[in-house]
Amino acid sequence: MSKVEERLAKLGHKVPDPGTPMFNYVGAVRTGNLVFLAGHGPRREDGDYIYLGKVGRDVDVETARKAAELTALNCLGSLKQVIGDLDRVTRIVKLLGMVNCMPDFVDQSKVINAASDLLVAAFGDDGKHARSAVGMSSLPLNISVEIEMVVEVGA
Repeated sequence: MSKVEERLAKLGHKVPDPGTPMFNYVGAVRTGNLVFLAGHGPRREDGDYIYLGKVGRDVDVETARKAAELTALNCLGSLKQVIGDLDRVTRIVKLLGMVNCMPDFVDQSKVINAASDLLVAAFGDDGKHARSAVGMSSLPLNISVEIEMVVEVGA
């Protein structure tokens, strides 16, 4: 188990096996020292998505934050599939967090900050990243949160 996974385990988190994408794409692509992670959602290891619905109507902020944490862990699972060991991460570069929300919902940053907090807990200062947190009128499968990332890795 990597040091990153040990830190997450102490917080009660496990990096899941993300499984196979449902459609014609891959979960992550490495080019040079960068890994581009596809949009991930709050998927359990059994393949079922949880935390469904619109934030501000069907899902409250605290539940959406749990969705963001699980989604970030799923991103790390895909990252691990590509690089083998999360200790090879040199920097989380960019995170795009999308929140399926009502038009008047304005707390996207509070929701996505749960993912940012998890990444900083896992990677320390190397987990600090540029970020966008945006509201969406809908997301695939009615998931409440979707996250994509760009990560720098060492050799």
